[in-house]
Amino acid sequence: MRVRSACRSHRQRNSASVCLASMVIVSALVLSACGQSNGNSNANAPKSCGTGHTSARVPVTISVRRGGVSCSTAMTIERDYAKAVDEGKAPGNGGGGPVPVDGWICTGYPTPEVLKTGNTSKCVKGSVEILATLQAG
Repeated sequence: MRVRSACRSHRQRNSASVCLASMVIVSALVLSACGQSNGNSNANAPKSCGTGHTSARVPVTISVRRGGVSCSTAMTIERDYAKAVDEGKAPGNGGGGPVPVDGWICTGYPTPEVLKTGNTSKCVKGSVEILATLQAG
């Protein structure tokens, strides 16, 4: 293998740490290339759209968890949901929902689930789901 012969010559000229560093770099490059795909393997991965806020002004990350919808639509729906909760349009204590927003149905997660998962709310329309999650930090 070419890496091995290069490391042997490095070892002869330099220290073993240089060889190890070279192997780490090559391994990282190989692994990063393996992680790339034609886009099909991450079809079910959430698409992060940006930062929004809950009605209590808590920063959240808005993402499309399932289905196809633009980020601008996702951000608008989550913003309008927070506004509806803020205006008292949500049934229950604190806006658990369901709350209709432009053809979407939005619901807030109960506090124990928010603390466990970080998910604060979701909005669903058919098979499409938008998720708001607490920001790390």
